[in-house]
Amino acid sequence: MLSESFQLEPGSGRIFVNLPDARAVAVVDGASAKQIANWPMDKGGNFAMTIDRDRSRVLLAYRSPAALVVFSTDGKPIAIADTCGDVDDLFVDAKRERVYVSCGAGYVDVFEVDGSVYRRIARPPTATGARTSLFVPELDRLFVAVRAGPAGPAAIWVFKPMP
Repeated sequence: MLSESFQLEPGSGRIFVNLPDARAVAVVDGASAKQIANWPMDKGGNFAMTIDRDRSRVLLAYRSPAALVVFSTDGKPIAIADTCGDVDDLFVDAKRERVYVSCGAGYVDVFEVDGSVYRRIARPPTATGARTSLFVPELDRLFVAVRAGPAGPAAIWVFKPMP
């Protein structure tokens, strides 16, 4: 079974392993290396994953249908929101209480977090196929990889989050 991503939960030693082919997230105890929980997913294509450390939440972005789904770290659903298609990466901006989702459909969706509500507040365009990204909080920038194509050569686009 192939993993798409994994996230370490600070302090607990738990590891959350995203298993899109199994339509599940496995929770592993880092000390014993044993699986301690399995969260079945009711949607297909749970692809990108991150942890919101400040809120003790696990965020997943699905490809089919495209959605951002938020769980507590014990697997209870908290929120769901529509997002752009062909998702690849997902990041929490703790400073602004936002979530960034980069998608091959040619957008970055920006969600504002208000309690248990995740509301899309912006959808800046990128380029079709530009789905791989990296948010670097220390630089306060989101980097998006853009493929070479009819519009030009391959590039890294840099986005500065708005206050």
